[in-house]
Amino acid sequence: VQLQASGGGSVQTGGSLRLSCAAAGFTGSDLAIGWFRQAPGKEREGVGCISTSDGSTHYADSVKGRFAISSDNAKATVYLHMNMLKPEDTAVYYCAGEPWEGWGPCNSLSFDYWGKGTLVTVSS
Repeated sequence: VQLQASGGGSVQTGGSLRLSCAAAGFTGSDLAIGWFRQAPGKEREGVGCISTSDGSTHYADSVKGRFAISSDNAKATVYLHMNMLKPEDTAVYYCAGEPWEGWGPCNSLSFDYWGKGTLVTVSS
Protein backbone atom coordinates (compact mmCIF):
# COMPACT_ATOMS: atom_id res chain seq x y z
CA VAL A 1 0.00 0.00 0.00
CA GLN A 2 1.26 3.45 -0.93
CA LEU A 3 -0.10 6.90 -0.29
CA GLN A 4 1.68 9.89 -1.75
CA ALA A 5 0.72 13.43 -0.84
CA SER A 6 1.89 16.24 -3.08
CA GLY A 7 1.12 19.79 -4.05
CA GLY A 8 2.40 21.71 -1.05
CA GLY A 9 4.07 25.05 -1.40
CA SER A 10 4.12 28.63 -0.23
CA VAL A 11 1.17 30.97 -0.60
CA GLN A 12 0.06 34.27 0.82
CA THR A 13 -2.86 34.75 3.17
CA GLY A 14 -6.12 34.39 1.30
CA GLY A 15 -4.58 32.23 -1.39
CA SER A 16 -5.42 28.71 -2.51
CA LEU A 17 -3.64 25.42 -2.96
CA ARG A 18 -4.70 21.96 -4.03
CA LEU A 19 -3.06 18.95 -2.48
CA SER A 20 -3.20 15.51 -4.05
CA CYS A 21 -3.11 12.09 -2.44
CA ALA A 22 -2.41 9.21 -4.81
CA ALA A 23 -3.39 5.80 -3.44
CA ALA A 24 -2.04 2.49 -4.67
CA GLY A 25 -2.01 -1.11 -3.55
CA PHE A 26 -5.31 -1.27 -1.74
CA THR A 27 -7.57 -4.25 -2.30
CA GLY A 28 -10.73 -2.77 -3.72
CA SER A 29 -11.39 0.77 -4.86
CA ASP A 30 -13.61 2.00 -2.02
CA LEU A 31 -11.47 3.79 0.51
CA ALA A 32 -11.66 6.12 3.45
CA ILE A 33 -9.05 8.83 2.99
CA GLY A 34 -8.21 11.29 5.71
CA TRP A 35 -6.22 14.49 5.58
CA PHE A 36 -4.25 15.52 8.63
CA ARG A 37 -1.78 18.26 9.42
CA GLN A 38 0.93 18.97 11.92
CA ALA A 39 2.21 22.45 12.58
CA PRO A 40 5.63 23.06 14.17
CA GLY A 41 5.47 22.36 17.88
CA LYS A 42 1.88 21.17 17.75
CA GLU A 43 0.13 17.84 17.73
CA ARG A 44 -1.21 16.36 14.55
CA GLU A 45 -4.82 17.32 13.89
CA GLY A 46 -7.48 16.11 11.55
CA VAL A 47 -8.53 18.23 8.60
CA GLY A 48 -11.20 16.04 7.06
CA CYS A 49 -12.09 12.68 5.60
CA ILE A 50 -13.79 11.34 2.49
CA SER A 51 -15.37 8.08 1.46
CA THR A 52 -14.43 7.36 -2.13
CA SER A 53 -17.43 5.01 -2.17
CA ASP A 54 -19.98 7.84 -2.31
CA GLY A 55 -17.97 11.03 -1.93
CA SER A 56 -19.34 11.83 1.50
CA THR A 57 -17.09 14.00 3.62
CA HIS A 58 -16.46 15.24 7.13
CA TYR A 59 -14.44 18.32 8.04
CA ALA A 60 -12.84 19.79 11.11
CA ASP A 61 -14.53 22.97 12.31
CA SER A 62 -11.32 24.92 11.71
CA VAL A 63 -11.51 24.37 7.95
CA LYS A 64 -15.24 24.14 7.25
CA GLY A 65 -16.24 26.48 4.47
CA ARG A 66 -12.64 26.93 3.33
CA PHE A 67 -11.39 23.45 2.52
CA ALA A 68 -13.01 20.75 0.43
CA ILE A 69 -12.08 17.15 -0.25
CA SER A 70 -12.88 15.41 -3.53
CA SER A 71 -11.90 12.17 -5.19
CA ASP A 72 -11.18 11.04 -8.71
CA ASN A 73 -11.64 7.29 -8.49
CA ALA A 74 -10.41 6.72 -12.05
CA LYS A 75 -7.07 8.20 -11.00
CA ALA A 76 -7.18 6.72 -7.48
CA THR A 77 -6.48 10.23 -6.24
CA VAL A 78 -8.05 12.33 -3.52
CA TYR A 79 -7.70 16.10 -3.48
CA LEU A 80 -7.69 18.63 -0.69
CA HIS A 81 -8.79 21.99 -2.05
CA MET A 82 -7.67 24.71 0.32
CA ASN A 83 -9.06 28.22 -0.07
CA MET A 84 -8.87 31.41 1.98
CA LEU A 85 -5.67 30.14 3.54
CA LYS A 86 -4.49 31.63 6.81
CA PRO A 87 -1.05 31.62 8.46
CA GLU A 88 -2.40 29.16 11.03
CA ASP A 89 -2.93 26.67 8.20
CA THR A 90 0.85 26.40 7.89
CA ALA A 91 1.74 22.76 8.53
CA VAL A 92 2.92 19.53 7.03
CA TYR A 93 -0.13 17.88 5.51
CA TYR A 94 -0.52 14.12 5.41
CA CYS A 95 -3.02 11.79 3.83
CA ALA A 96 -3.98 8.45 5.32
CA GLY A 97 -6.11 5.61 4.01
CA GLU A 98 -8.08 2.54 4.89
CA PRO A 99 -10.38 0.23 2.97
CA TRP A 100 -13.89 1.61 3.26
CA GLU A 101 -15.99 -0.12 5.92
CA GLY A 102 -18.44 2.62 6.74
CA TRP A 103 -17.97 5.82 8.68
CA GLY A 104 -15.92 5.68 11.80
CA PRO A 105 -14.26 8.57 13.64
CA CYS A 106 -12.36 10.86 11.28
CA ASN A 107 -9.19 10.81 13.35
CA SER A 108 -5.70 9.43 13.08
CA LEU A 109 -6.56 6.31 15.07
CA SER A 110 -8.87 5.19 12.26
CA PHE A 111 -6.05 4.88 9.74
CA ASP A 112 -3.20 2.40 9.47
CA TYR A 113 -1.72 3.56 6.17
CA TRP A 114 0.01 6.91 5.89
CA GLY A 115 1.85 8.80 3.23
CA LYS A 116 4.75 11.18 3.59
CA GLY A 117 3.72 14.73 4.20
CA THR A 118 3.82 17.81 2.05
CA LEU A 119 4.59 21.23 3.49
CA VAL A 120 2.17 24.12 3.18
CA THR A 121 3.40 27.55 4.23
CA VAL A 122 1.02 30.50 4.41
CA SER A 123 2.62 33.89 4.83
CA SER A 124 0.90 37.01 6.11
